[in-house]
Amino acid sequence: MLSVKKTLACFLVCAVPALCTIPAANAEDAWPGSKPVQLIVPYANGGSTDLVARQLADAVSKKTGGHIIVENRAGASGVIGTSYVNRQPADGYTLLLGTVTSHAIAPSVTANLPYDIVKGFTPITTIGTIPDVIVVNPQLGVNTLNDFIKLAKSRPEQVSYASAGTGSSSHLGGAYFAAEAGLKMNHISYRGSGPALIDVLGGHVDMMLDVVMTSLEPVKAGRLKALAVTSTERSPLLPDVPTVQEARIPGFEAMIWFALFAPANMDPALQARIAKAFDETIQEPQMKKLLLRQGITASGTGPAALAETVRADTAKWRDIAKKAGVKPQ
Repeated sequence: MLSVKKTLACFLVCAVPALCTIPAANAEDAWPGSKPVQLIVPYANGGSTDLVARQLADAVSKKTGGHIIVENRAGASGVIGTSYVNRQPADGYTLLLGTVTSHAIAPSVTANLPYDIVKGFTPITTIGTIPDVIVVNPQLGVNTLNDFIKLAKSRPEQVSYASAGTGSSSHLGGAYFAAEAGLKMNHISYRGSGPALIDVLGGHVDMMLDVVMTSLEPVKAGRLKALAVTSTERSPLLPDVPTVQEARIPGFEAMIWFALFAPANMDPALQARIAKAFDETIQEPQMKKLLLRQGITASGTGPAALAETVRADTAKWRDIAKKAGVKPQ
């Protein structure tokens, strides 16, 4: 009997710690499970980030058997939605589709930013990169970038450019372009790239730096005139449109990227599981083709590469903001 009791006691001593580790070991394996995943887009519905988020959410939901819901929380050039995610638990059920604006530009243009872009988030993966295209309303009567520069120089502070909001990539990209070209333009801020583009299409604003994906159809339809792309190479979607470097300004480059982040201090195993699900989806031939049709070069390179991109681009846009004379507001 004593031997049986000793055996039972030994079993309990060994088994209980093992049982206690089961939830922790399987927590990441359960993701996404039956609980909906909230994917926050910190910009307005209909913009480029919103389009990418919805395509990716649908594809990853099908791949994992989960349910990813896209929610737009626009305002303050992405600060409102980004700040919301920063305050959530790092349990994998609140994610952020961030951009170069939210995680590289914001520290240089936003005073009293309510979060730290590095310490406040867990990097998951880079989704893809895309250039902007400088578009104007055809009624402006210019056909080339040089035409536009001449016109803007002849009308200081009268020619206007739209942006997705003060501190957005389209704002800072426009300010960067103006500084390099020696222009003084009137900046018109909107609450998202969608509303900004609508007013350029309507002739209420003259020019905008917009991602290729959302300007492509209006350009093809003749409702917008594309003057130049901001990458170092021409976009395959607009092969006849020169780069800014070709057209006028050597060394000019302003690339946009989309990336996935989670709240800070996520368990590394869960971080890796979520990154794997998204990376595998991004690298699928069908998704790569879908993104490329919109001018986006797929990435899907994991947490470490994203962390390095944030570090490098934060330094780059800090220098650009200083050169363009854009101060934190």
